Amino acid sequence: MKKTIILIIFILSITNTNAQSFVGAWERNHVSEQGEELKSVVIFSDGFQSISTYEAQTGKFIYSNGGTWELSGDTMTEKVEFDTNDSSRVGSEVNFKVIISDSTMAIVGSEMKFKRIDNGKPGKLEGPWLMSARIREEKKQSRDTSKPRKTMKILSGTRFQWIAYNTETKKFMGTGGGTYTTKDGKYSENIEFFSRDNSKAGLSLKFDYELLDGKWHHKGFSSKGDPIHEIWSKRN
Repeated sequence: MKKTIILIIFILSITNTNAQSFVGAWERNHVSEQGEELKSVVIFSDGFQSISTYEAQTGKFIYSNGGTWELSGDTMTEKVEFDTNDSSRVGSEVNFKVIISDSTMAIVGSEMKFKRIDNGKPGKLEGPWLMSARIREEKKQSRDTSKPRKTMKILSGTRFQWIAYNTETKKFMGTGGGTYTTKDGKYSENIEFFSRDNSKAGLSLKFDYELLDGKWHHKGFSSKGDPIHEIWSKRN
C-alpha cells in the first residue's frame, strides 16, 4: 500500500512538472496558402492559454483562439472560450497529444511546431488577468468577473495578449498583443497586432502600473489617446 501511494505521488509530480514546463510563450513562423509570411504566438499561463496568428511583416490580424487547458501525460485538453473563425467551437473540448523539450513544442500529427520565447520570466505580471474595475472621474466602476462577458489579458514573461469576448453568446469583440516590459513602475507595450485596427501594429505605449493588494492598477492613455485607469484581478 505504501509503495502504491509513493508511486501515485511520483506520477502526479511528473505530470505537474510537465504542465509547468508549458508555461511561457512559444512562437511559430510559417507561410499561408497565399504565400504570406505568418507568425503564431501561443501564451500558456497556469490553467489558461491563447494563440494568435498575424502577418509577420505588416501585423495584419488573422486569427485567435483560447481558453483553459489541462495536461494528462502527453495529452492536452483545451476548453475553448473564444474562437475568431468559428464561434460554434466555444464551450467545446479539444484533445491532442504534444511533445515538449526545453526549447520546442510540437503537436503530434500536425506540422505545428513552436520554439520557446520565454518561460514566464522576467515579467512581473505573468499570468491571466481579468479587468475587474475602471476608475472614471475618481469614481470606481466595478465589473463582475464571474459573468460570461470578459476582458482578459494573459501575459508570459515577455509577451501579452488581451481579448474581449462572451462565453455565453460566443461573441468575440476584439484582441491585440505583442511584447511588454515592466521596469521602475512603468509597463510598456509594443503592439504587434490589433484586430480592430491593423494600423496600430508597431505602436508603443507606456503606462504607470502598480500592484496593490494583488490587483494590477494600470494608468495612462489608450491607443486612441484616451485617459484610462483600469484595475485587473488575477484569474483563478
